[in-house]
Amino acid sequence: MGSPQTTPLVLVHGLWDTPQLFRRLEARLDGRRPDLWIPHLPHGLGFPPLEVLAQRLGDGIGKRFGPDQPIDLLGFSMGGVVARTWLQGLGGHGRTRRFWCVGSPQRGTLAAQLVPRVLLAGIADMKVGSRLLRRLNGDPSALAGVACKSFFSSTDITVFPGWRATLPVGPRQAVPVWTHRQLIAHPRSLDLLVEALLAP
Repeated sequence: MGSPQTTPLVLVHGLWDTPQLFRRLEARLDGRRPDLWIPHLPHGLGFPPLEVLAQRLGDGIGKRFGPDQPIDLLGFSMGGVVARTWLQGLGGHGRTRRFWCVGSPQRGTLAAQLVPRVLLAGIADMKVGSRLLRRLNGDPSALAGVACKSFFSSTDITVFPGWRATLPVGPRQAVPVWTHRQLIAHPRSLDLLVEALLAP
């Protein structure tokens, strides 16, 4: 089954972010997840569809860890939807032990509703009722063998309303922070994430 010390951990950043997003979390882990990989997935201001980014994520995981090495996966914001698209649509569930999404619009966000798909397909994929999210939420059976958990902020205005940042499977935890960015930067949130990432 693996352990936090032997299972690689992949962190997936969100829109307009880079791997630097996770510097505080990485510092808190302090080497206790020794096989840690944070790929850079340029989002082009939100133009590429999330399925394209999911394919790039999967290709990167395959190159980094080979075809069979089990992994753990955490995605922040849009990165959580990209990761989930890889899990459910591209076979990633077959090699993933645990999946944490943090402030990820798994049920869509009203903040994306007016974005035209022809200009910013990746952002439009996060609309409430988008084709991608209807497909993912309509049949989440591929996640049955993955231990999933959602972290969200009730006062998040990027994923709005905040409860939409939850998967249809697994436990959900409201984090006592005010903003979207604090979900990955505030000490209270980091404490919860480190606890989850180091749990056996």
